[in-house]
Parts: sequence; C-alpha cells; structure tokens
Amino acid sequence: MCESCGLDYGFADSGDGPAVFIMFLAGFIVVGAALITEAVYHPPYWVHAALWLPLIPICTLGPLRPMKGLMIWLRWRAMITATNPHRSRSLCRALRGER
Repeated sequence: MCESCGLDYGFADSGDGPAVFIMFLAGFIVVGAALITEAVYHPPYWVHAALWLPLIPICTLGPLRPMKGLMIWLRWRAMITATNPHRSRSLCRALRGER
C-alpha cells in the first residue's frame, strides 16, 4: 500500500510480459549485430565472444525494471479507465500538479 496516496499494489503483478518483450528486443539487437558483423568483417570466434557476451546482459538486465514499471502502470491505467473514465483524467491532472 502506498503511504502517500493509499494505492493498493495487489493488482501489480506484471508476470512474464516485460521479460518476453525484452528477450525479443535484445535477441533482435544482438543476433542482428552479430550477423552483420560476421558478414562484413569475418572476425574470429573470440572477437564475437568479446563483443556479444557483455552486450547480452546489458540489453536484457538494463531495461527490465523500467519495462516492468511500464507494464504495471499500463495495467493500472487500464483498470482506472475501465472503472471510471472521468477519474483517469483527474488523476492525470493531479499527477502533473494541475487542479
């Protein structure tokens, strides 16, 4: 439960959604870059290992927490909009500091 606004976080289970999106995105980036590098430069295998092994954790672990927060926010936003469309506008104005 949020101490400042009283929001109950019981609904905030993002599941495997963020991890799946990030795996697809990171796979596209790393495999695409490795294929382009192999086609253009033909480096030895150790160069591939030196390039792509550090990039995999950076591309997967770095955006995981922001993506999880985004998924929880989208679920909260959909829940608020579905229950009361006018309340979502007033909440957005309150979050921006407007009256």
